[in-house]
Amino acid sequence: MFDGLGKIGVWRSAAQLSPRLAVTLERLGYGAIWIGGSPSGDLRLAEQLLDATTTLTVATGIVNIWKDEAVPVAASYHRVEARHPGRFLLGIGVGHPEATGARYVKPYEALAQYLDELDSAQVPIGRRVLAALGPKMLTLAAERAAGAHPYLTTPEHTRRAREIMGSGVLLAPEQKVVLDADSVRALSIGRPIAKPYLGLVNYTSNLRSLGYTDADLAGGGSNRLIDALVVHGDADTVAAGVTEHLNAGADHVAVQLLTSVGADPVAGFTTLADALFG
Repeated sequence: MFDGLGKIGVWRSAAQLSPRLAVTLERLGYGAIWIGGSPSGDLRLAEQLLDATTTLTVATGIVNIWKDEAVPVAASYHRVEARHPGRFLLGIGVGHPEATGARYVKPYEALAQYLDELDSAQVPIGRRVLAALGPKMLTLAAERAAGAHPYLTTPEHTRRAREIMGSGVLLAPEQKVVLDADSVRALSIGRPIAKPYLGLVNYTSNLRSLGYTDADLAGGGSNRLIDALVVHGDADTVAAGVTEHLNAGADHVAVQLLTSVGADPVAGFTTLADALFG
């Protein structure tokens, strides 16, 4: 299992990341940055973030196998690994059929073939992680990667995923959070971020398996669903919600901090770090 992530990291889209922010997050005590939103397989941003820091791990969450072919991704991995040994984790996944269209055929087989190509290119099993939600993908992640990086999940999913994967493999879910004790404001921030995923079959199938209904998925998500997907409250409440994943069997949690438009995220990351790390 890859063990360089620490307990808590930060998930943030590529467009919202910079070397300066990476330095701040490292100073605050976060163990990793996950580059979200199907980052480029050239891994240039990962390299820039690693260049700016000294101990932080950088992971992709995730490189889309339909967008970036395995051989050039492997070459990028080896370039980054040579420059920053042991500090990069390659996250890959199949994305969504709604975005991929006709190419999204037999995603499990496509991902397995992609892993075969990474094997041939000597990308170590222990240095890659798979986007996985359902039992079949979670099992593949346990068998052919360091582990799994589930997105848009709950601690109950984490518990089930750990049962499926067994011990000794990485389980690193993403968790959305809003630092606001006013639930109306918090939901108004969280719902627009969660809403687009509620029209994607990968996520809706997983949420239904966790007991959420069509009514929960409609209209941008019921309050019950958004409450589960977006932990909100004061810093201690949010820290406790994040820790629920660890108690359920996660090794690491990638926190996606949501804020009002234009807000400086550093204040939120600082407040949350104080609650998480003491």
